[in-house]
Amino acid sequence: MRLPRSLVLLASAASIALTAPALQAQEKDTFRVGYVVYVGFMPLAWMRAEGIMDSWGEKYGIDVELIQINDYVGSINQFIAGDLDAVAVAGMDALTMPAAGGVDTSIFLITDYSDGNDMLISRGADSVEDLLDQEVWLLQYSVSHYLLNRALDAAGITEPWRVKSVNISDAEIGAAYVTQPDMAHVATWNPIATEMLNAVPDSKVLFDSSQIPGEIMDVFIAKTDTLADYPDFPKAVTGAWYEAMATMAEGSDEMMDVMASAMGTDVPGLQVQVDQTHFFYTPGDAAAFLASEDTVATMDNVRTFSFEQGLFGQGASSVDDIGIEVGGTTLGSPDNVKLRFDASFAEMGAAGAL
Repeated sequence: MRLPRSLVLLASAASIALTAPALQAQEKDTFRVGYVVYVGFMPLAWMRAEGIMDSWGEKYGIDVELIQINDYVGSINQFIAGDLDAVAVAGMDALTMPAAGGVDTSIFLITDYSDGNDMLISRGADSVEDLLDQEVWLLQYSVSHYLLNRALDAAGITEPWRVKSVNISDAEIGAAYVTQPDMAHVATWNPIATEMLNAVPDSKVLFDSSQIPGEIMDVFIAKTDTLADYPDFPKAVTGAWYEAMATMAEGSDEMMDVMASAMGTDVPGLQVQVDQTHFFYTPGDAAAFLASEDTVATMDNVRTFSFEQGLFGQGASSVDDIGIEVGGTTLGSPDNVKLRFDASFAEMGAAGAL
């Protein structure tokens, strides 16, 4: 429990402590946003190439640096440590890493949801039921693990423990699947998944995220205090993002070239992934999704999976221990809200107020 300053500081010291953050909030003008290579985040490459982020930063008198990071989990750890002011992640990971670790975290921008980009792949199995008593390699406790869980549930498997998940990093899984024939079953995301399918042509997709639309969402998160103290930062990021999305919606060949290059693929390869992604091209659509009843239901599924996997920490005794604010609904404890869906910046964009 966090004690009020008045209980732990002398009055004069408390006065300094309370005024100093306000001064710091005025002085901070440089922000860092991290992301990894994934189709849902690739408009950032266009924003960098065209100076869109720089222009929006200048509008608000700040500097926003977009930083590509090679390791996904590492990017989230950098965010938790304070080395990044915001980071692009899957929505589930916002809950299971910073929020579950006690960091009051807000989703302030949703980019897309996976509509086939996340896959359960096998060479040898013809159905999800064939995975019983088998090993599935994946980044444990990630959206790939969630995808496997939802696949087993959809197949009516009542003994999910009979499918053993084996942990492997997202940086290693692609090469390992191609070079190790005994690694027969995997769950991962694009572009890794497509590379696997191309390299091992007898592979089969047993289940993918198009069968659970809206559940594997990609978002930008920041610490809730950061959004409150420096609102120009999320405004600049949101404005720049939707300027890029307007260009993408027009079917810009130049933008596709830049994004394909950033992903290390060609335009046809990128197009396959774009086709398997539901992008939110307008801030109005994004704001509606962030506050929708369907998103409430999705986060109820996500938090249940996360708690059952022990991702709320050893001290968690209930799925309700961590509060999640979605629209006007609070899932779990209203006294311990650690993940918030903040649609206000998308709403500003929809109203032309950025």
